[in-house]
Amino acid sequence: MIILDEYKARLSRLESALENLRGALKIDEVERQLEKDEAESAKDGFWEDMERSQKVSQAIKNAKDTIAEYDRLKRRAEDLETLLELADDGMLEDVEQDIVAGFPEFEKELDAAKLKTLLSGEYDKNNAILTFHAGAGGTEAQDWVEMLYRMYTRFAQRHDYKVTLLDCLDGDDAGIKSASILVEGRYAYGYLKGENGVHRLVRVSPFDSSGRRHTSFASLEVMPELDDDVEIDIRDEDLKVDTYRSSGAGGQHVNKTESAIRITHIPTGVVVACQNERSQHKNRDMAMKMLKSKLIEIKEREHLEKIEDIKGEHMQIGWGSQIRSYVFMPYTLVKDHRTGFESGNINSVMDGDLDGFINAYLLSL
Repeated sequence: MIILDEYKARLSRLESALENLRGALKIDEVERQLEKDEAESAKDGFWEDMERSQKVSQAIKNAKDTIAEYDRLKRRAEDLETLLELADDGMLEDVEQDIVAGFPEFEKELDAAKLKTLLSGEYDKNNAILTFHAGAGGTEAQDWVEMLYRMYTRFAQRHDYKVTLLDCLDGDDAGIKSASILVEGRYAYGYLKGENGVHRLVRVSPFDSSGRRHTSFASLEVMPELDDDVEIDIRDEDLKVDTYRSSGAGGQHVNKTESAIRITHIPTGVVVACQNERSQHKNRDMAMKMLKSKLIEIKEREHLEKIEDIKGEHMQIGWGSQIRSYVFMPYTLVKDHRTGFESGNINSVMDGDLDGFINAYLLSL
């Protein structure tokens, strides 16, 4: 039998937190701006300036999404209040199960909404570009990259994000040497930016006939996808452009023409590649967008004043540089070395259950 007074006090705290969330989301300000943007979109000739109209339309969508999410949480709180009133009126037995299940669900949704208020960076609402690289270790490290690729794809699916494979270089015998994916969805970069770094795997290798334990490393780079209107001065003479034939798992992405593009930014040593499209021109456009995103991400992370200050990256994919360890043997544990957050359910983590790690990182900033 639940104690109603405890749930009433719990609801009071949640309603206070919801009101604080309204302030953090600046709902009143968002509603006023939405009214202005909708008035602008209703004017004659609005679509003549395509660039401006697209920005306004996106702003309208984002505002409506923010308001709708807050309104949904408010309705959940009102539903819980109604359940407690029914319980007070002698119907506790009928609604007890809904009360017990409803409170933790609402608290989880409210925590997720509060977390979004921390994503206030310039590019946090953008799509994310993830690039995986195998460390030393041959087939074992390349298999680890494929496991990470699957893990982040599953994470994206859990959050209703769209995933597009941009580039893939298969391993010699198994796995993947390197790959890039585009994760499309609101706040994709904000949530995933903390995943940037080296990931360490400890397990009994399926490729070792002696059954010995191996340690493997792979790196993940996370960049925001930039809008076309972001201007970065990149000189043609600073670029080395190579074309090659596409390749992918099972041959499904293989093109018979050399449509894939690899671009090296000579001053910084940054390399990007794209083979998603069958058109060399489209692959070059996407590769240039990836290059701009990578240079911006480095500039922001290293607190540099301009792109020209980038000296090139030298990330060591090995011991001492990992952000997270995934241990399959002799015990099962995934631990983030920056926040101390850990999970013993490694199978769930590898199936994309990363919210605990991501939330802990964002709250630590």
